[in-house]
Amino acid sequence: GLYRSKPKDWSDHALWWEKKRTWLLKTHWTLDKYGIQADAKLQFTPQHKLLRLQLPNMKYVKVKVNFSDRVFKAVSDICKTFNIRHPEDIYSSPGLYSKTMTPTYDSHDGSPLSPTSAWFGDSALSEGNTGILAVSQPITSPEILAKMYKPQALLDKAKINQGWLDSSRSLMEQDMKENEALLLRFKYYSFFDLNPKYDAIRINQLYEQAKWAILLEEIECTEEEMMMFAALQYHINKLSIMSSENHLNNSDKEVDEVDAALSDLEITLEGGKTSTILGDITSIPELADYIKVFKPKKLTLKGYKQYWCTFKDTSISCYKSKEESNGTPAHQMNLRGCEVTPDVNISGQKFNIKLLIPVAEGMNEIWLRCDNEKQYGHWMAACRLASKGKTMADSSYNLEVQNILSFLKMQHLNPDPQLIPDQVTTDINPECLVSPRYLKKYKNKQITARILEAHQNVAQMSLIEAKMRFIQAWQSLPEFGITHFIARFQGGKKEELIGIAYNRLIRMDAGTGDAIKTWRFSNMKQWNVNWEIKMVTVEFADEVRVAFICTEMDCKVVHEFIGGYIFLSTRAKDQNESLDEEMFYKLTSGWV
Repeated sequence: GLYRSKPKDWSDHALWWEKKRTWLLKTHWTLDKYGIQADAKLQFTPQHKLLRLQLPNMKYVKVKVNFSDRVFKAVSDICKTFNIRHPEDIYSSPGLYSKTMTPTYDSHDGSPLSPTSAWFGDSALSEGNTGILAVSQPITSPEILAKMYKPQALLDKAKINQGWLDSSRSLMEQDMKENEALLLRFKYYSFFDLNPKYDAIRINQLYEQAKWAILLEEIECTEEEMMMFAALQYHINKLSIMSSENHLNNSDKEVDEVDAALSDLEITLEGGKTSTILGDITSIPELADYIKVFKPKKLTLKGYKQYWCTFKDTSISCYKSKEESNGTPAHQMNLRGCEVTPDVNISGQKFNIKLLIPVAEGMNEIWLRCDNEKQYGHWMAACRLASKGKTMADSSYNLEVQNILSFLKMQHLNPDPQLIPDQVTTDINPECLVSPRYLKKYKNKQITARILEAHQNVAQMSLIEAKMRFIQAWQSLPEFGITHFIARFQGGKKEELIGIAYNRLIRMDAGTGDAIKTWRFSNMKQWNVNWEIKMVTVEFADEVRVAFICTEMDCKVVHEFIGGYIFLSTRAKDQNESLDEEMFYKLTSGWV
């Protein structure tokens, strides 16, 4: 009999001009209007193509993506496919990252993991089954971590960031091909409105990105912090294994149980706008206590010297004694715009705060030494807020204090033999829980014991709370949220680092990572890019001008980070309006 084949659907096809790297999507235009001559080669190809996407948990998925859409739109569509809430918000949507442009992952198949362990099953992400993305995937073999671990200097880490794709151009325009392997990562460190009730997938992928960043030492942490992260990871692994798929799909009861505990646990520590407590408008809280102060670059102070210190508004005043606090202070410092770094060792009872305070010629270094955790928590919180130009009257102050104290409490090591049964040690593999650096420093039994001691502080947490605490602890690390790039500053003779955070630019020493100078976006008037010489120029208030050349990459990447964070700063939790996509392109695409 006769068989009539089904007509082919050509609706997704479009013309691609390879020579000009341009899609011919304006079908009402003539070829002549596009400037196409008779000898031009055009490709009639589908707009939607398969992409091999590595998620933050290091697993790969195949997903169909529109290669003619701007990457910004493509990422939003990917997030909708994966059921990630707020797909219209770029800071909720991860950025696309090309591995082919970075030296970090250089295996022949484009994958740092073996195909069998790296891929989700073909049906794993079928429609309605995206819940698998909310499940933590424990590391099953020490070889996986050992293969990926490559200790790197700051300059090497900065080179990796040249791989970010341009959000305002399509994948085809950036030479991406079908079945290309790309990394999907949270690009901007402003995590908007994380809610345990609705964001199980988003929270898990954030946890996974944080976990791998710590295990691969992409971000520095202390030994005590590493054991705390290992304990949380061990706890999350145990609970993940115990949880069935049915339980994960019907977890309202668990979420309700931790609602009270998490109601004040804000992950948007750095991203959202906060208001002033009404009762504190007329009376701004103050701190006053004896604090040890050290100025390492001043010959007048050869060590820590005790002062009676008062913290008012955003300034600290130091007096020789409490009785002299009504007079003129011996030292005074305004912390607005400063860099605040912790230097803490719980077991050694060391609670130091390092301050780098901006002055005309650079940064003044000041160290504060607190006597105990409680004092440290209050003063550290005040310093962090003051650096952003906020006072202790801000509603986030008490939350910041709680977060700091909670972070310290999770690092306590109080071994109680009765709480650590012998059989527990059989289900822990320290080689998968700490970075390889510590495996060389300690024996496995020593690491196991320390992880189990730290686990006592988190053993009662639910799965979602443990992930949220892990993310929060990640946010508390000094290097969190700073993306590094190699640059040469105008007038400078050597390569340095430019660090970009959600609220500031940081000129950094390429060898030590120390901040040389900081500039806040709140003081920025405008920024421009000279595309020919790859120079970025930023103008701040008081006629301050900063210019630097991007030496290792297209300065479009740096430009997009600055514009992206400026764009994100306009958002607040009480805003429900749709995303102003054109404003994002105006701030990031290079036609400002």
